[in-house]
Amino acid sequence: MNEAYTPEDLKSTHDGLKWADVELGVIPAWIADMDLPTAPEVIETLRRRAAGDLGYPSWLMEPNAGPLAEAFAERMAARYGWQADPSLVRSFNDLNQALQVLLQVWTRPGDAVAVHTPAYPPFLTTLETMGRPLRPIRFEPDGTSWRFEMPDLSGCRVLLLVNPHNPTGRVFTRDELTHLAEHAERHDLLVIADEIHADLTFEPHRHIPFATILPERTVTITSATKAFNLGGIRCSVAHLGHRGMREALSAQPTFLFGSANLFGVEATVAAWRHGDAWLEDTRALLDRNRRTIARLLPETFTYRVPEATYLAWLGVGRPGMAELIEREARVRLTDGVGFGPGGEGHVRLNFATTEPVLAEILKRLARTP
Repeated sequence: MNEAYTPEDLKSTHDGLKWADVELGVIPAWIADMDLPTAPEVIETLRRRAAGDLGYPSWLMEPNAGPLAEAFAERMAARYGWQADPSLVRSFNDLNQALQVLLQVWTRPGDAVAVHTPAYPPFLTTLETMGRPLRPIRFEPDGTSWRFEMPDLSGCRVLLLVNPHNPTGRVFTRDELTHLAEHAERHDLLVIADEIHADLTFEPHRHIPFATILPERTVTITSATKAFNLGGIRCSVAHLGHRGMREALSAQPTFLFGSANLFGVEATVAAWRHGDAWLEDTRALLDRNRRTIARLLPETFTYRVPEATYLAWLGVGRPGMAELIEREARVRLTDGVGFGPGGEGHVRLNFATTEPVLAEILKRLARTP
């Protein structure tokens, strides 16, 4: 993997949203896209498909997109010891669509949804737009990590669990997941477990699928897009362990919520079945990068080394700092205000970039007044 790319190289070769949406001279470290090449196994698979049959795929009428469900089940068993039933898998466009569909068929306006905060902004926007009140479970600093206390979940209909957590990078322990499962049972909650960052967990931490703890209440949503740098392929899966959710979705017309696309399925299956060598190299780079931040980040920021993901959650002391940082340091970060309760006074830094670019980012952050 070539790690010698400079900001100028990346700006000239990347035409996606991350780099195209900033002016010349600004380094983007905001949206969760990597600045790294995609796994060669994925690229070769897509080339073969593009040169071959682009007609209706054999799995067209299967809502789980056949090989996609099988590859998901194989991966869960091999990496996490979870024997996921491929017949319970449903394909979606991306995790935001999956969440919106699940909430649409299972909840009504006014039904509260419990979420650990700070939280991924599009999920919060979804809850607000759909009229599902947020019940925050606040993460608080705890030494080098984060902790949370459970609020009263009376009146909640859903627990939306993001594990590993975005933006803090926290990996939930088995004791914590068991505690959450007890609350889900007590309050009769559907658990939607967003586990899209699972493959980006760093040693010695271990990702534990929530469905291995409370299978009958859990819908797991995930995708290869984050770990394998495939944000544009628009392909995700939901494993429907919850019988009521399966029945609710089955009552809808087959294609009401769309279906998986040919290239998305091909790319995802190739990544999950053949991309692990690339993934291990990438995780090694990300591991170095998260530690580099700990060494070189200016003292005006606070930082707890993430246990997973390629996102650094930085304390800056006051809200609205992302705009000032972009203007003065010429680095675009994501402002924490959009992450809900606990987000104010923070910015999120995407460190999935080359080591020279990260070094330049950290050097520039020292200019922040």
